[in-house]
Amino acid sequence: QVQLAESGGGLVQAGDSLRLSCAASGLTFSGGSVTTAWFRQAPGKEREFVAASFRGTRTYYADSVKGRFTMSRDNAKTAVYLQMNSLKPEDTAVYYCAADRSLILSSVTTAHYYDYWGQGTQVTVSS
Repeated sequence: QVQLAESGGGLVQAGDSLRLSCAASGLTFSGGSVTTAWFRQAPGKEREFVAASFRGTRTYYADSVKGRFTMSRDNAKTAVYLQMNSLKPEDTAVYYCAADRSLILSSVTTAHYYDYWGQGTQVTVSS
C-alpha cells in the first residue's frame, strides 16, 4: 500500500526558512503519471492547495506562496520536498503531502482528487 510521511516542520520566526520532506513508499515516480502536491490546513480552516508537481513535468503554486516556496521531487528516492523561504505568520498550518497516479491538470489544486496522503507536519511561524 502507498504510504507518505512528512517531516521537517517546526517553529520559526517570520522571514525564516524551512524545508519539508515527504518520503513515499509503494509508489513509483518514474512512470510518468504520478502527480505530487503539498496542501496545508490551519485550525478551523479548510485544507488549501500550496504546490503541485503535475506528472513530474510542471510545477504549480498557490498565489499566496508563489516566489517564496519551491517544490521539488526526487523520482529515484520517491521523495518530495517543499523549500519554504520568507515565511509569514499566515503560513502557519499543518502541511500535508499528497500524491495521485492519474489525476488531470484541472484537478491538481483540489484535495479531493488525491488518493494518497501523509499524516502532516506542523509549521508554526511567529511574528
